[in-house]
Amino acid sequence: MTQSYEYNGYTLQIAIESDFQNRKGARPSGKPGYVAVVRICEPGTQLSRFSPLRFVEKAGRPFVSESEALDGGYQAARTLVDDLSQREVH
Repeated sequence: MTQSYEYNGYTLQIAIESDFQNRKGARPSGKPGYVAVVRICEPGTQLSRFSPLRFVEKAGRPFVSESEALDGGYQAARTLVDDLSQREVH
């Protein structure tokens, strides 16, 4: 699943990956987890400001649902854009 949003002139592309496994290769609960993969594209282009960034819940745990991963990725992307906007002003 991939969603695109416009925010302060940037395009936020949020993709969701499922069946995320921790570093040891085992899922603690046996249920698939979800990771938000975020791309922040420059205003007016499809050029990404950074390499794709992966986001999970606190403590490094995957999100438990696609909707939580999408929301978490969107909030993280907005925070990054807000930080970028503040830096460019100074």
